Amino acid sequence: MKDKIYYGEQTKAALQNFPFPKHLVHLELIYGIAEVKKAAALAHKIAGEMPAEIADAIATVADEIIAGKHDEQFVTCALQGGAGTSINMNVNEVIANRANELCKLTVHPNDHVNESQSTNDVNPSAMKIACIRLTKELLKNLDVLIKSFEDKARQYRHIMKIGRTHIQDAVPTTFGSEFQSYADILKQDKKRIEETLPYLYELNLGGTAIGNSINASEKYITNAYKELIKITKLPLKQADNMMSQTSSSSDFCHLSAVITILFTDISKIAADIRFLASGPLGGIGEITLKPLQKGSSIMPGKINPIIPEAMNQMAYEIIGKNITIHQAAQHSFLELSLMFPILANSLISMLKLSASGCLVFAESCIQYIEPNTDRAKELLENSTVYATLFSPHLGYDTVSLIVKEAVHTHKTFREVVLAKNLMTEKQFEKISRSN
Repeated sequence: MKDKIYYGEQTKAALQNFPFPKHLVHLELIYGIAEVKKAAALAHKIAGEMPAEIADAIATVADEIIAGKHDEQFVTCALQGGAGTSINMNVNEVIANRANELCKLTVHPNDHVNESQSTNDVNPSAMKIACIRLTKELLKNLDVLIKSFEDKARQYRHIMKIGRTHIQDAVPTTFGSEFQSYADILKQDKKRIEETLPYLYELNLGGTAIGNSINASEKYITNAYKELIKITKLPLKQADNMMSQTSSSSDFCHLSAVITILFTDISKIAADIRFLASGPLGGIGEITLKPLQKGSSIMPGKINPIIPEAMNQMAYEIIGKNITIHQAAQHSFLELSLMFPILANSLISMLKLSASGCLVFAESCIQYIEPNTDRAKELLENSTVYATLFSPHLGYDTVSLIVKEAVHTHKTFREVVLAKNLMTEKQFEKISRSN
C-alpha cells in the first residue's frame, strides 16, 4: 500500500503548477477533511442519496487516512492557487482510488467522495476542526507554563528584590510578586484564547460553493452535522449564515490575533528573564537559569539564555504569520475566502509552534529559575528604592535629602536613615517589608 500512488490527475496537475520548495499541507487539515468526507458519505447513505456500499467504502478509507495510513499520499504544496481546490481533490482522489479496491461499484472522486460538497465548505470546516484540537493542545501546554510561574511565585514569595520601571530602580517588591504577575498575564491570555472556541464550532459545511447550499439537500446537511459530531466528538453546529462563513475568515483571524497577543506577552516575559539573568557577574544577575549548553565557541564558560532567546524569536515568527493570515482574510473577494491555503498553513503552523513553545519555556527554563538571594539583597540595599516607601513616614523633602546624601556619600539609604536616628532598625525593617 505504501508503494502505491492513490492520488490522480488533479493532484498531479497541482504538483506541476505549484513546484515551490517542498512544504506540504499540514496533516491536521488532511485528517479534518477525511472526517468531513466520512460524515458526508454516511449522511448521503442515511438520506438514501448514495449506495451503501460506496458510502461504507468511503468511510473505511477516511478512517485509514485519519489513522495515518496514507500520509505519503498527500503531496500538494501548502502555497497554491485555487482556494485550496488541490487540497480537497488530493483527498477526494486518494479516497476514491483506494475505495475502488474495497468496493465492487465504481467510486468517483467528484460524483461520490465530493457529493454535495465544495472545496469552499469542506476546507474551512476541516480547518476549524483542526484548529479546535490544536487550540486545546495549546491551552493544555499554556496551563503547564502558568503553573510553573505560580510554583515559583509561592516558592519565592518572601524574597525581596528591586522593582524597576524604565529599567531604573523604582520600588521594592518580591520575586513572588514578579512571578505571580507573569502567571496572571498568561491567565488573561488563556481566557482570550478560550473565547475563540465557540466561533470555531460554527461551520459552513453544507453551504457548498458560496454558502447557499446549491446541490445539497436538507436531509444531507442535517445528517452530515449529526455524523460529523459523532466522528469528531466536538459540539459542532451549522452557522446561521453559511454564506458569511464562506466569504469571511474572521474567525481564523480572531484565533490568530489572540495567539499573537499571548506570544507578545511571552516575548516580554522572556526578555525580562534575560535581563534579570544578565551577567552572571557583570550584569543584574538576580536570577540563575539552568545551563543547557555551552554558550560560545570562543569564550570559555559562557552560558547563554537560549530558551528565552528562542521564545523571542518564536514571537517574531508568530507575529509574521499573524500578518499573513490577516492579509489573506482581507483579500477574501466577494463570496469566497480564496487565499485559504496560505491562511491555513500559517495558522496551523502558528498553533503547533505556540503549543510547543509554551511547554519548552516551562520545562526547560521557568521551572529551573533560582533567585540569587544575596545578589538581590545587595542591589536592593545599594539602591534608593526605599525612598517611596518612607515618604509617608518621613516626608517627601526629608527623603529627598536622604537620597541625595546616600548617592553623594556612597552609603545605603538604610545607613543614612539609621545614622540620622530618624528611626530604629526594627522600624526600618517593618516599613521596608510593608509592600
